[in-house]
Amino acid sequence: MTDARMRHGRAALAFSFFAQGVAFALLVTRIPAVQDRYGISDALLPVFLAAVPVLAGAGSVGAEQLVKRVRPSLVLRWSQPVVLLSLLGVGAGDGVVQLAVALGVFGLAVGALDASMNMLGVSLQHTYRRSIMLGFHAAYSLGGIFGATVAWLGAHGELPLLASYLPVAAVLLPAALVGSRWYVDAAEPDPTAEGERPAKAGEAAVAFRLLLPLCLVMTFAYIGDSTVSNWSAKYLQDVLGSSEQLATVPYNVYMATTLIGRSLGDLGVRRFGAAAVVRAGTLLAALGFATVAAAPGAWTGMLGFTLLGLGLCVLVPQTFAAAGRLFPGASDAAVARLNIFNYVGFLVGSPLVGALGDAWNYRAAMLVPMALVLVTLVYATSFTPRPPAAVPDSRPTRA
Repeated sequence: MTDARMRHGRAALAFSFFAQGVAFALLVTRIPAVQDRYGISDALLPVFLAAVPVLAGAGSVGAEQLVKRVRPSLVLRWSQPVVLLSLLGVGAGDGVVQLAVALGVFGLAVGALDASMNMLGVSLQHTYRRSIMLGFHAAYSLGGIFGATVAWLGAHGELPLLASYLPVAAVLLPAALVGSRWYVDAAEPDPTAEGERPAKAGEAAVAFRLLLPLCLVMTFAYIGDSTVSNWSAKYLQDVLGSSEQLATVPYNVYMATTLIGRSLGDLGVRRFGAAAVVRAGTLLAALGFATVAAAPGAWTGMLGFTLLGLGLCVLVPQTFAAAGRLFPGASDAAVARLNIFNYVGFLVGSPLVGALGDAWNYRAAMLVPMALVLVTLVYATSFTPRPPAAVPDSRPTRA
């Protein structure tokens, strides 16, 4: 494989991560507008919101089955347009049924998209033989910041949902389709098979017992992430007494520090190793939660959320990369199964902190995701690359 093709494949995949970050941010940051447009009650809204990650988990399972027959690049090539079109469906519908269908399609497609993106990222890192996964997730964070900014502009200008979504989809959709021509799969496809590929010898060999530590790390990392996403504004305003305007800042700071941490994280992995970076990220995230829980005022709380962004940002990309190293002959299946647990963490995190906050208090509730994230230290050795002989590699030899 030529260096030029690898560079093109890396750039195309980074753009896919960026586009996905934009699409997801456009949906989640305009939930109040979606609720108003369709007249959804506060009691019914959690059902709609929970359905998306549940269906995304099903989409990830479906992606695992699909890539036994077609290349992951094809799954990514066609799932990304479906995500963008279903986002338009959310903005264009005029009834609850249409919204339910659009969100259902969005959830299924997002699961397939997330799984196939990370499959390609893991296999491309394997080809590069150095850490590049954090860079892809940095592109996702950048997309999230861009999407949240577009959503803020739409809300500030009181634009209809479709008016906010349509220009973005009109740019991203054709760009993603064009960029998909340069995706790079783990193995060269058979040119006579029109996308078909033989199953890998190790594809059925993903032992859940070996993958379980990484599944737990993924779940706990997303519990931490969803805690920040869903509770940072309320915590700053209700517990730390900030103004309503200042309460919107922590999530933006968190996203910005996530971008910074991921942009620099690959350099850290190359110099110090994946396990050391994961340990440092875990300790930094735990310190962030402890700072938030003990904060005497809003600005100290802001510091805590800043530390959280720098700490949590390395865990998810390195967990996917570790799965690829652990099952080098079956990385697609391992990534697809591991991807399910990002939705598990997303589903559990927000209700868990909310229930504990209501039953106890929100300062103490912040210590629970801190304790869960610290479990990562127990499994840090899972991030240490194994000698090549430890796990047989069934990938075809590259030219």
